[in-house]
Amino acid sequence: MSRKSKAKAKASQTPPKHITRSDIEAKFGELRGEVDERAQAVKVPAIAVAAGAVVLTLVAAYWLGKRKGKKRQLVLEIRRI
Repeated sequence: MSRKSKAKAKASQTPPKHITRSDIEAKFGELRGEVDERAQAVKVPAIAVAAGAVVLTLVAAYWLGKRKGKKRQLVLEIRRI
């Protein structure tokens, strides 16, 4: 017998069970616990990456603004005659 037919035979032997509200709440709590654990594991590196991106953006804006300011700067020479 293949695995699928074994699984079908096993599933057909068990009587159908009514799903209660407590069953749904228990499964939801289990899934939520897994999601919360993964979220906590990802939170710290995500904050560090976001902070790095903000700092990089600010440095790039400062550098480009400073460069553009030098290009537009007026040079005025006053000579005494």
